[in-house]
Amino acid sequence: MLTRIFDLNGHGTTVRTELFAGLTTFLTMAYIVAVNPLILGAAGMPVAGVAAATCLSAGFGSILMGLLSNYPLALAPGMGLNAYFTYTVVKTMGLPWQVALGCVFLSAVAFLLLTLSGARQLIMNAIPRSLFSAISGGIGLFIAFIGLKDAGIIVADPGTTVGLGKLTAPTPALAVLGLLVIAVLQVRAVKGAMLFGILGIAGVAWVFGLAHVTPFAYRLQDLSAAAFRLDIPAALNVKGGIGVSLVEIVFVFLFVDLFDNVGTLMAVTKRAGLVAADGTVPRMNRILLADSISMLAGALVGTSPVTSYIESAAGVAVGGRTGLTSVTVGVLFLGTLFVAPFVQAIPAVATAPALILVGAMMMGSLAEVNWQDPAEGIPAFFTAIIVPLSYSIANGLAFGIVSHAVLRLVRGQARVRDWLVYLLAALCVARFVYL
Repeated sequence: MLTRIFDLNGHGTTVRTELFAGLTTFLTMAYIVAVNPLILGAAGMPVAGVAAATCLSAGFGSILMGLLSNYPLALAPGMGLNAYFTYTVVKTMGLPWQVALGCVFLSAVAFLLLTLSGARQLIMNAIPRSLFSAISGGIGLFIAFIGLKDAGIIVADPGTTVGLGKLTAPTPALAVLGLLVIAVLQVRAVKGAMLFGILGIAGVAWVFGLAHVTPFAYRLQDLSAAAFRLDIPAALNVKGGIGVSLVEIVFVFLFVDLFDNVGTLMAVTKRAGLVAADGTVPRMNRILLADSISMLAGALVGTSPVTSYIESAAGVAVGGRTGLTSVTVGVLFLGTLFVAPFVQAIPAVATAPALILVGAMMMGSLAEVNWQDPAEGIPAFFTAIIVPLSYSIANGLAFGIVSHAVLRLVRGQARVRDWLVYLLAALCVARFVYL
C-alpha cells in the first residue's frame, strides 16, 4: 500500500529506506521540542503547552506535506521566527503573546491567499536570491547571539556595548562544555547530536545543582495551555486599527517564512534529484499549500510560524525520496507529545549551545552570495548585519530590500517588471519614517 501511495518504485526507493530516512531527519531536528518552548517561554507562554504545540504542529505539518506533495520535506516551528515572535513582537512592541499568535494566524491566512492566487510565486521571482541567503545568515547570527547571551558567554558592557563574560563561572563553563560536546558529536556524524548534547548538559546541570528538576504531573491542561489562545480581534486592532505595526509583523512572518521555504525547498529537492530538467520543482503549489495550512494549524495550537526544515536534507542524504519520509517524521513528533510536559525541566544552559550551533549552520547560506558584485554584496551585508545588531529581522529585511532597489536604480537596471521590488522598498522607507 505504501509503495503504491508514495510511488516508491518510481522514485527508486523502498519502505525501509524511507522509514530510516524519516528517523534520521527526526533526530536531527528533534532539538526544536526543547528549544522552541525555551524561546517562546521568554515571551510568557506556558512552556509545557508550547512543547505540546511544537510536537502537534510538526507532526501535522510533516504528515500533511508528505501526503499532499509526496516530498521528503519535514516541517516544524521555525528558528528565527520564534525569536522574532518573542524578542521583537512581544518584548519590544509590547504585545501580549495571545495577540502575537493572532498575528501569526493572520500571516498564515495571507500566505494561503497568496498561494491560492499565485501571487506567492510572483513575490518569489521578484526578490533576489542573494537576499534569501542573506536573511538566513542574518537570522543565524541573531539566534547565535541570543544563545551566547543566554549562556553568559557574551554580556552587556557599558564601554563596548558587549563583552566576554566570565567563562570560569558555572553557567558559561557548562555552556562551553555543551558547545564542545555537540560540535564533537556533529563532527563524528552522530545522528541526533544536538538532542543528545542538550540532554547530556541538562543531566550535568541537574547533578551539580545548577538546575533543579521538579516532578511534573502529566495533565491535559498543561498540554493545552497554549492551544486556541490566539486573539485575532486584538491583532487586527494593533495600534488602533490595521496600521503599520500589524502590517510590519505580518510582513516579517510572511517574508521570512517565504525565504526559509524557498531556500530549503530548492536545497532539499536538488539534493534529492527531484528538480525538473528546466529547473522547476514539480507540484510546487502543493508544497506551498501544505506549508500555508501548517502555519494556520500552528497558530491555532499555540506556536510561532511553522516552516520547512533544512534538516530534511539529512534524510535525503540516506535515501529519502518521497513523502513517506515526511510522514515518518510527523508520526515520531506526535509520539514525542507524551514527554512534552517534561521539557520545562531542561535549563537554558543546556539549550543555549544548540542555539549557537544552529546559528552557525545557518551561516552557510552566505556563501551563495556573489560578494564580488557590490550590487549584490552590499544589500546582503546590510541584511545580515542589521538583523543581530538591531535585534530585529524586520530591520534587516528593510535595509536589504531598500539598498537592493536603490543600487539597481543607479546602475540603470530598473525594469517595469521589477515594480514589486520598488513597491516593497517604498513600504520599507515608509516604515522607517513612521518609526
